[in-house]
Amino acid sequence: MDFDLHWLQWLLLGIPIAFAFGWLASRFDLKQLKRDQRDTPKPYFKGLNLLLNEQQDKAIDAFIEAVQQDPQSSDLHFALGNLFRRRGEFERAVRVHEHLLNRADLPAAERQRAQNALAQDFMKAGLFDRAEAAYRALEGTPFDTEARLALLGLYERSRDWKAAADTAAKLERSGTGSFATRIAHHWCEVALDADERGQHAEADDALRRAREVAPHAARPLVLMGQRLARAGRHGEALEAWNELRRRAPAAFLLVATDYAKSAVASGETTAALSALKALHERQPSIDLLHAMAVLDPSPDAVQQRLAAQMRTQPSLAAALDVLDSPPAAWPGETLGALRQAVAKAAKPLQRYRCAACGFEAQHYFWQCPGCLSWDSYPPVRIEEL
Repeated sequence: MDFDLHWLQWLLLGIPIAFAFGWLASRFDLKQLKRDQRDTPKPYFKGLNLLLNEQQDKAIDAFIEAVQQDPQSSDLHFALGNLFRRRGEFERAVRVHEHLLNRADLPAAERQRAQNALAQDFMKAGLFDRAEAAYRALEGTPFDTEARLALLGLYERSRDWKAAADTAAKLERSGTGSFATRIAHHWCEVALDADERGQHAEADDALRRAREVAPHAARPLVLMGQRLARAGRHGEALEAWNELRRRAPAAFLLVATDYAKSAVASGETTAALSALKALHERQPSIDLLHAMAVLDPSPDAVQQRLAAQMRTQPSLAAALDVLDSPPAAWPGETLGALRQAVAKAAKPLQRYRCAACGFEAQHYFWQCPGCLSWDSYPPVRIEEL
């Protein structure tokens, strides 16, 4: 019993003590909050309000005033620099971020952030050599991946394909993602550049690299076959394109006619025609019809294949081929398929388009359903504009 009373006394004594500590902690937090608000320049909050209201010009003026009142605040400088960049005032953005980098008291994390912002300024301004140097300075920092991705875009834009392939390979090794197909494109571009300079051995090596990094990619096989065909090695070109036909039949359509010409040149007409017919049964295409016409140009065979194409997959391209032949050669059902193809192609052009926002509709509207503008629809359809 004595023990319970003793415990109760301590409990009653502890409640007011705990309350006092809580009250003191809340007062401390309130004082700290008031001090922070007092220390933060009022123009900063004014600038934020203007920015939220999309008044960028006035927001910039407010942030400049805030920076003048508190020149040591790096967050204010970043806000001002980003605003300048968004406004296209790249020179002023560069000055703000270079000023940050020149501060000896800037912490390492803030310095890296300023370096990244400066690199973005240079990139947006089109100063690619300075942007490259700025992004390279970020290697090994928390901005490393972001910098490498930016460098990859920079190298692709400036057509520095070897540097792009090297950067993409580093990104893949770092676990950022799969860049195999992209790297294959880079080496294909290297091959094209080498062929233009007459450096055919370098082009061969580049295509080999492209195939090694992305065996599934279609473009190396397309280029390989084209290079072999130009060199008169049509049998080898057919081998490359046959592999392409098996791996990527959709991409094979890009070289179907070249494939047929190489087949004629190498005496493989029958085998090539059989392969194209089999592919056409699975994937009807006007490109395959044109290729088969190279292998079997007899008028009757061409008309039969074209009529079958119009029945199964009417298109404007097939309709043009029909119109190139005399009407007497058209089978009876071809005229109906021809009308179907034209109607299908014309349907998207029979719409009305709002001049204010581009909203399209089959019916005419006096008020646009998209932007609610009045009288914004020209009273003519798209194909008549």
